[in-house]
Amino acid sequence: MKTPAKAPKSKLKRDAIAALYAQLAKERPDPKTELHYSNPYTLLVAVALSAQTTDIAVNKATNGLFAAADTPAKMVALGEKKVADFIKTIGLWRIKAKNVIALSRLLLEHHGGEVPRDRDALTALPGVGRKTANVVLNEAFGEPTIAVDTHIFRVSNRTGLAPGKTPDQVEAILDRVTPSAYKQGAHHWLILHGRYVCDARKPACWRCGIANLCHYKPKTPNPADQVKTLKHKAKL
Repeated sequence: MKTPAKAPKSKLKRDAIAALYAQLAKERPDPKTELHYSNPYTLLVAVALSAQTTDIAVNKATNGLFAAADTPAKMVALGEKKVADFIKTIGLWRIKAKNVIALSRLLLEHHGGEVPRDRDALTALPGVGRKTANVVLNEAFGEPTIAVDTHIFRVSNRTGLAPGKTPDQVEAILDRVTPSAYKQGAHHWLILHGRYVCDARKPACWRCGIANLCHYKPKTPNPADQVKTLKHKAKL
């Protein structure tokens, strides 16, 4: 018989994990999504629109969209064509416009126009996957969920906090090892760290507050120090 594969686990010890989150919390005491929204419904739509698109691009598109329709009923009344006109600047806008209208109809038909506080109910909506559902549960309802996007996937693997081959594996490890005191903010801390420090192409290790805990090697040197070295060599 084949031996079952061992479940992936964190490369960091418990104290190091707590220290990592403590530092991220110190840097960003009140982490929040950078998507603009005014209620759980507009948050749901914004997150669904953000797939394969930046938050900045989504915010530009939804400023006009949400001014015209900030409830499922208003969105359905607006219609797919007008929704598409508002979001043409973002990726996959045709299918996203179709999904926004479809999920709005289902919210009206099955949930009284309210966004359900339930992952299964959320993922049953068109264009809403587990990641989107987790963001909505965390941001709108205060649930300690962690939605693994590309930033969290990268940071979790680079640091050794949650080395997984798939987003589901990473989420399972993070859910298991993240101290309860940090679970509510973990999702945002990891995303923002990946977005502004642990860049995909060139992580800013020289200004990273958790570099001493991170398993990523080699650490990226400070470009300013490299320039100084080159100038020094040129003088010799």
